[in-house]
Amino acid sequence: MAHRTLPAPELLVEHDAFVGEGPVWDPRIGKVLWVDIPTRTVFLTDPADGATETRLLPKAVGVVLPRSSGGYVTALEDGFYALPDEGDPELIAAVESDDPRTRFNDGEIDPQGRFWAGTMGWHAEPGLGALYRLDPGGTATRMIDEVSISNGLGWSPDGQTMYYVDTPTMRIDRFDFDPVSGDITNRREFVTIREGGGRPDGLSVDSEGAVWVATWPGYGVHRYLPDGSLDAVIPLPVSNVSSIELGGPDLRDAFITTAWELLSEAEHVAQPLAGSLFRTRVAVPGQARVPFAG
Repeated sequence: MAHRTLPAPELLVEHDAFVGEGPVWDPRIGKVLWVDIPTRTVFLTDPADGATETRLLPKAVGVVLPRSSGGYVTALEDGFYALPDEGDPELIAAVESDDPRTRFNDGEIDPQGRFWAGTMGWHAEPGLGALYRLDPGGTATRMIDEVSISNGLGWSPDGQTMYYVDTPTMRIDRFDFDPVSGDITNRREFVTIREGGGRPDGLSVDSEGAVWVATWPGYGVHRYLPDGSLDAVIPLPVSNVSSIELGGPDLRDAFITTAWELLSEAEHVAQPLAGSLFRTRVAVPGQARVPFAG
């Protein structure tokens, strides 16, 4: 069955983020956070008018997520940190801090409030990264070894399946997920993106269990049904589409980050909106965001 092509999104924030990533809806304040990884910048955008505040962190930042006790948690280049609303990040658990070749990339909170995030080589060296789980008590556990570019994470609405992207594999994989222990088993292919569709990057799982995944350099976001079939594509005017978050008051605003990393000079000229934040409306809402429980 042919997939649907959805309307192109609107431009919410025009910017030239080198690696725009990690859009996260914060329902506490009705704004979306996103980051530019290598420039150490966190953006806080009001979707009503696109007004955006910026915050510079001391290290490269993979993702920033709400914390139940207030403020945020973040995966910086060398570990998990608490991030107060004001002030410097506070180390929770060092990760690969003795290896300057790696940095954290994308991350997400599971339904029980644990923080998952993965690392990669600064130059995307094969197998140099890993996936980690930070429990609310502050213990970080290495969950997957020999990862190349750790990327999107998400959970099915019933909490029994975890989706995960290691970008160079071209796959979205799924695991059986134990909600009590946080263990993952039975890794298997969910979807492989074939030639011409870009590589899978950040993802979000909606309330029907469909997986929305950004494609780099694929000029769009794909929606895959729980059976793995391609249902819909959101076209973007830029090639490097990095992540998607389903948020907003009714969880039907799709916030999409992009990047200009790896574009040639000619491509950058041809894609003047690369690195911007986009938004579109979708029919099926996302899942309510769970804050980090620590």
